[in-house]
Amino acid sequence: MATIVLCHGAWSAAWAWRRMRPLFADAGHVFHAPTCTGLGERAHLAGPDVDLETHIADILGVIETEELTGITLLGHSYGGMVITGVADRIPGRIAALVYLDAFLPQDGQSLFDINVPANTQRFLANAGAIGGLAVPAPPAAFFNVNAADAARVDELATPHPLGAFTEKIRLTGAHEQVARHIYVHGTVLPRASPFAPFYARVRDDPAWEAHTLACGHHVMLDEPERVTDILERAARP
Repeated sequence: MATIVLCHGAWSAAWAWRRMRPLFADAGHVFHAPTCTGLGERAHLAGPDVDLETHIADILGVIETEELTGITLLGHSYGGMVITGVADRIPGRIAALVYLDAFLPQDGQSLFDINVPANTQRFLANAGAIGGLAVPAPPAAFFNVNAADAARVDELATPHPLGAFTEKIRLTGAHEQVARHIYVHGTVLPRASPFAPFYARVRDDPAWEAHTLACGHHVMLDEPERVTDILERAARP
């Protein structure tokens, strides 16, 4: 039995894991899939003060109040920024870090610093069009979401707090103490993937386990069984 904490990506929420939750439950895993402040069903909490640090605190709060240890901590997309910050604070409670087509920051970097520059400019322009405090969600087609899920993803997506994209993460390097690091890259996008460079960085690193899946960016919707299998293997001693 594994203890799994899931951190969703930008514009997303706990609904992102709907395909994986039954798989975890059937296998008897303990899992938590919190929604970060200002997103999804917590969109009413959005405001100018919501940033990356807020979302790191969200996940730390779940871990602390639930008294979780031996955690397999997974972040999708923007969630890679969050889980890196979390693991840097409490490396001793994390057994494995799983980056699911996710940003892999270094100290002093924001998501906008390590995104494809054209995407950053697009997101800033779109934020300006709605007041400058949040970035509206791109259409599901931007992420090559499968046809069965695309309409629902568009319906559920909420604007993402701009501060979470612009705040630079502060790391001590303690996150590198986590025993297992895993990267899973979805390779099928209609444009250059911002995640391909992170996969390329770690694929030959003996400290990492790296996988590719022939699907779009929402890997947890396209390949839930494969992702669940990777998580279960990550949780084994």
